[in-house]
Amino acid sequence: MRNDERFEIQRAFDLLPHVTGSSWAVIWFRMKGIKKPTREEYREKTLEYFEKINPIFESLPKDEEFAAINKYVDFRKAEEIKKIKSGENNEVETRYDRYVDYG
Repeated sequence: MRNDERFEIQRAFDLLPHVTGSSWAVIWFRMKGIKKPTREEYREKTLEYFEKINPIFESLPKDEEFAAINKYVDFRKAEEIKKIKSGENNEVETRYDRYVDYG
């Protein structure tokens, strides 16, 4: 698969963990009145919301011509989950810091 064929998927995975996962996590904590969740709690809630968009990740046809891009989507999804769990997603970590500092 050429780089240009996966460009849009790469950009989506650069944004989705913190735009969907982390943003919705912040809303949840804010509405619950939880001002200082632990990093682990925040990461778990971020993952919970990030995983709610699984139907999008599984929405491309399962045809042979989509096999390579589907494989790449699965790979990137697993990588992003691993990065969120381990604290290696800098955007998620920055949003956690901002939330606990400024609520």
